Formats: sequence, structure tokens, C-alpha cells
Amino acid sequence: MEPTGVAYAAAGGAALLAALLPRLTSRAPASMPMVFVGLGVLAFALVPGLPSPDPLEHSTTTVHLTELVVIVSLMGAGLALDRPLGWRGWGSTWRLLAVTMPLTVLAAAWLGSWLLGLGAAAALLLGAALAPTDPVLATEVQVGEPTDDEQSEDEARFALTSEAGLNDGLAFPFTYAAIAVAGAGLAPSGWLGEWLAVDVLWRLAAGIAAGAATGWVLRRLFFSRAGERARLAERAEGFVALCAIFLAYGVAEVVEGYGFVAVFVCALTIRAAERTHDRHQVLHAHVEQLERLLTVLLLLLVGGAVARGILDGLGWREWVFAAVFLLVVRPLGGRLAFLGSSTGTRERWVVSFFGVRGIGSLYYLAYGLAEADIAGAEQLWRVTVLVVVGSVVLQGVTAGPVIHRLDRMRERRARDVHGSADRAPVTPV
Repeated sequence: MEPTGVAYAAAGGAALLAALLPRLTSRAPASMPMVFVGLGVLAFALVPGLPSPDPLEHSTTTVHLTELVVIVSLMGAGLALDRPLGWRGWGSTWRLLAVTMPLTVLAAAWLGSWLLGLGAAAALLLGAALAPTDPVLATEVQVGEPTDDEQSEDEARFALTSEAGLNDGLAFPFTYAAIAVAGAGLAPSGWLGEWLAVDVLWRLAAGIAAGAATGWVLRRLFFSRAGERARLAERAEGFVALCAIFLAYGVAEVVEGYGFVAVFVCALTIRAAERTHDRHQVLHAHVEQLERLLTVLLLLLVGGAVARGILDGLGWREWVFAAVFLLVVRPLGGRLAFLGSSTGTRERWVVSFFGVRGIGSLYYLAYGLAEADIAGAEQLWRVTVLVVVGSVVLQGVTAGPVIHRLDRMRERRARDVHGSADRAPVTPV
């Protein structure tokens, strides 16, 4: 059998599944990530000649591949949001970032130290890696394509999308803290001052500024009247999307800012231009298709790593850690964030539970291990992959039915209050 032909046929089949599965599984107790992780397990278990997908063996490739998938997905998340950036409108997002995320880091680090016996740097890196929710694997619980209605998004989908867009960048300060502890020790006198000044204040400010500036330039270039008259973006929306992703990320990295933050801010800045313009939908469609293709590749490799033994050596402590993290830490942290909020009760539960862990976690772990000599790399990979796969399975099984039920309840509430669900504003439930 010709291996080249098999590879092309497999790639074509994977692309076909990537196109069809999101619609086929939207209301089913399954998800596209579940299917492709399973296919990766089968492929690498049954075909021994495939190259090794071990992230420890290919650390540099792991860092850059996961990095690429995350920045593409961040652009897609930012372009999809209809709601303008603001303090009140984004209240759920700020709550999740200010309360849930740091609590998640602390809880995961404490569990890693107490339950798994990790050192300080390793435990902190584990907490940082598992803190961000994922804009890549959570499509079932996120907003759809952009529309011209600023009030079209229900609170659950909006909160989960905007949270994922921002906390994938805000996990970086915690990662740098782990790197600093690995080099200087746990005593704050050896690293805290520089960490606050550089890794928190400067890198965040530089990332936000780079993203806003890049987005403003591209917005003026392609959405202004002069740009429209010159037809600069006509039939080139895919290139415009790639330009926004790579330029925002590259500029931020050049000035030592957070590139993840820059890409999401750039997307929000572009989205703020002519919100009713149909080009936003075209840009988002190009990014979404690229994101899906890259995600398929990475999920197959995750499944392959599982098949080739990355989870070998798991003990009861790792299983308990994953269960507590997924079933207690995130839901409880989310509930605490919404104390005193006007968000509907059921929406609070949905947002608190559906904090999918995924590609961002793999990136931060790979990056931290590449930048510092941290003991326990194999155990960290075992636990992180276990949490990611567990999150994919758990939330893949539940997301479709739960979100569908939430939508039906919202429609019934709208009909009861307004007489029709078609033109009624989104009603909290």
C-alpha cells in the first residue's frame, strides 16, 4: 500500500469530517474534539509506522504548533463577538477573570503540591497551564458567527467565549512566575519585583497596545471609505485575516508583550469597525476554517500521544486530581465569581461548569518546560493530558444537550414574556 496515497486519503477524510461533524454533533452527546482524539488513538495504535507524537521528544514543535492553533482561535473568538467592549456589558467576563482564574491557579497548584508531591515551580506551572479555558475546543458552548445585532448573544455563550479569548493570554504571568521560581527559588525577594514590573505590567500593556494599534491600522486600511473605494480587501479576506493574526502577534512579541492578548484585542478592534458590515462574517469564516483544520491535526496528535503511552504510569492521585479539578475547582470558582450577579441561575451553572481545558493548557506547559529546568516533566504531561482529554470527553458528552435545553428554556421564557421568541431580546434563565 502506497503510504503517500494513504496519507492524502486520510487528510481528505479528516477535512471532510471537520466540515461535517460540528453540525452533526451540535445537539448530540458527542463533539468534534472527542471524535478526533478517538481517531488519533486508533490511528497511532493500529499503524505503528507513524512518527512519534511525544511532546517531550518534540518540545519545540509542540510549543509552536499549539501556539499557532491558539492565536488563530483567538482571532476567531474576537471576530465572533457582537457585544461591544465595556465594563457593564462584559461584567461576566471580568468576574471570571478576576475571581475564577486566580482561584483556579491557586487550587490547582495547591492540589499539585499536596496531592501529587510536585515542587513549587512545577505545581505553579501546572496551575498556570490548567487555568485558561479554551477557545479551540469549546465551540459547542461559544457564540456563532458575527451578526449585526449587538444584543444577539446569550450570557452563557458570550461569557465563555470572551473569557476564553482573554484568559488564554492572562495565564502568561502565572507561567512566568513558575519560571521565575524555578530559577530564583520560592522566596519573593528573588523574583517578585521584576515579575510585577515586567511580566505583569509591561507585557500586558504592550500586548494590549500592540493589538489595538494593529487592529486600528487594519481597520482603517480595509474598512474605511478610502479602502472600500480602492477595494483593498475584495476577494482577499483570507489574507486580511492571516495578516491580522500574524502581524498583531509578531508586533507584540517584538516589543516583548503578550502576543495572545494582542491577537484577541486586535480582533475586537477590527470587529468594532462598521459592525453591520458583512465583511466581518467573511473574515470570521476564513479564520474558523483554518482553526478547524489546525485543530484536527493537533487533536489527532493528542490521541496519538495517548495511544503511544503518554498516560502510562497514572496512579490514583492523578485520577483524583483530574476529577477534583474538573468537577469541583472550576465549577466552584465559577459560582463564586457570580455571587451578586444578575446573570440567570441556570446560565451561572452552565458558565461555571463548561470551562473546557484544551490546546492552551498544552501550550503553556510546553512553553514553561522549554524555558526553565523544572523537575517532573513526565508527570506534568501525564496530568495535563489527562485533564484535557477528560475535559474533552466530559464536556463533549454534556455540552450539546445542555446548551440545547438552555436555548429551549430561553425561547419559552421569551414567548411567555413577549409573545414571540423571534424578535424578543435574549432573556436570562
